[in-house]
Amino acid sequence: MPAFDPALVDAAQRSAAWPFEEARKLVARIEKSGKKEVLFETGYGPSGMPHIGTFGEVARTSMVRHAFRVLTQDAIPTRLLCFSDDMDGMRKIPENVPDPEALRPYLQMPLTAVPNPFGGDYPSFAHHNNAMLRRFLDSFGFDYEFASATDYYKSGKLDAVLLRAAARYDDIMKVMLPTLGEERRATYSPFLPISPVSGRVLYVPLKAVDATAGTVTFTDEDGQDKTVPVTGGHVKFQWKPDFGARWAALDVDFEMFGKDHQTNAPIYDRICEILGGKAPQHYVYELFLDDLGQKISKSKGNGLTIDEWLTYASPQSLSLFMYSRPREAKKLHFDVIPRAVDDYLQFLGGYERQDWKNRLGNPAWHIHNGELPQPEIIATGEGENATRTQITFGLLMNLVAVANSEDKGVLWGFLQRYSPAISPATHPRLDALVGYAIVYFRDFVKPAKTYRAADETERAAFLALDAALAALPPDATAEMVQDTALDVARVVPRYQNLTAKGATPERPGVSGDWWKAIYQVLFGEDQGPRFGSFVAIYGIPETRALIAKALAGELVSEHAAFVEARKAG
Repeated sequence: MPAFDPALVDAAQRSAAWPFEEARKLVARIEKSGKKEVLFETGYGPSGMPHIGTFGEVARTSMVRHAFRVLTQDAIPTRLLCFSDDMDGMRKIPENVPDPEALRPYLQMPLTAVPNPFGGDYPSFAHHNNAMLRRFLDSFGFDYEFASATDYYKSGKLDAVLLRAAARYDDIMKVMLPTLGEERRATYSPFLPISPVSGRVLYVPLKAVDATAGTVTFTDEDGQDKTVPVTGGHVKFQWKPDFGARWAALDVDFEMFGKDHQTNAPIYDRICEILGGKAPQHYVYELFLDDLGQKISKSKGNGLTIDEWLTYASPQSLSLFMYSRPREAKKLHFDVIPRAVDDYLQFLGGYERQDWKNRLGNPAWHIHNGELPQPEIIATGEGENATRTQITFGLLMNLVAVANSEDKGVLWGFLQRYSPAISPATHPRLDALVGYAIVYFRDFVKPAKTYRAADETERAAFLALDAALAALPPDATAEMVQDTALDVARVVPRYQNLTAKGATPERPGVSGDWWKAIYQVLFGEDQGPRFGSFVAIYGIPETRALIAKALAGELVSEHAAFVEARKAG
């Protein structure tokens, strides 16, 4: 943590960024309680492979934690505990594992007792998934402690709260029973025994709860009554009491969870209080949806995995997706990746020009915990002709398309012709972006392209554009190219926009239809990068050749051949 600029701390006190809003509430809570350490917690159910929602909970909590540290100037120690509910019974077989039927005999077994279907050195399904989660979190550099429910139950770390729950069993039941249907009330217990016979987590009514002895009695799967201690991993809590019990046992100060938990939050809070704790501060976020608008699920595997996102984009773009509008439902699928990449680059590029108020509202500040890297801006020219270009994901994907190459070296050839001083060594993040653009274009953009032929008006405009480009000097800047393209369109009635700001009959504005025509005819898409920036990097002769191919119908025919070959396998 860097030294605290007084202007930073002052701006933090008033920042409208949601992590600071939550952190200020937490500061008030701690000032009232007088606690000397603050515990942030996130929960994770390893019933399936960790998905991006799990990452998002840790990322967002870490952002609140960092905001709290700024507000308190790091005077109060903080911890982040990532708690895995790996003692839960496997209630259904995940759809996205090898040989799902092989797991059927292990239904209702604790997840740490279910064999690992992926093979390897991990002794159970939960151990494998926990390791995957930790690998993901470690790769992002999160400062956290990992906790396993199985370890906590079996080691005795939860014994005190389990014994207290036995003593206050009736009070817990008074909270839970009104929330259940008639049939469920008849068999409900906040304790789930682990069968001494089968090892399964049992959803059975209890015949007796002995608070003095700290035991429960139930009928086991063999039909015999068994009495087991509530301590030492012989029982676990049902999921609703488990929330409150864990909060009470660990003295948690802050936990966020999805909207699907919101109606149960008062139950969690009340049980925490019954068990002698103070309910933590909550933050409720909206759920992620897949491309069909359905809630993403670990067991269905219908959302993106963290590995899938990182195949196509930077970790920072994923963090930005998590930061933005957490209380709005958002679709989480491959189509959102390019926008997230370019938005991150824009936020990073604008940071240095902002004052502290706007910096603290800049997502890049929260993504990087206030220690932002310098943006990799490409500068060309000198003096009045100097330009600064931010290479975007969209621009690179169009460069991949027209260069017809998936070779990073070929693409760097274009970039270095535009700015000879840059290289993968001087611009490593740009080099990574080039790699991401290649694989994203290959897997998603190229198959979805739809080139079309130019109509007669467009053909005339493209021929005029070609002639205008030919008249430009070889070292024309991006702005010169952009202005040239605008001047070509101004004389075409279809593209004139007399309502644009500053437009006159003598110098009309240019409608978006001109750019749409360029993107559809030259790139096979409805939108694309800033045309001047693209041409400056790709080259004027190369762009003229692209226009010639489009007008000759070659782009349409080449893509049609690609589509047919892809259908044929």
